[in-house]
Amino acid sequence: MLPKLKKMQANQILEEIARLPMAKRLYVVEKTMSLIRRASEKDEMKAAAELLYSEYIGDEELTIFTGLDLEDFYEAR
Repeated sequence: MLPKLKKMQANQILEEIARLPMAKRLYVVEKTMSLIRRASEKDEMKAAAELLYSEYIGDEELTIFTGLDLEDFYEAR
């Protein structure tokens, strides 16, 4: 069952979708799948970033140049 969406609401949505012409039903399905994919990718990227963050913080070779963050930068021409 859907967590925050009451069963009655889900059934109402499905009934409304069933009333749409086929092209619009397909559009709704495609957009829904796209939103699900995007959310899934975002979750995967967040998990990967969290995993790499601990490695980044713990490895001095990866953070050695952060000491220069407050230095002024002058472009050589």
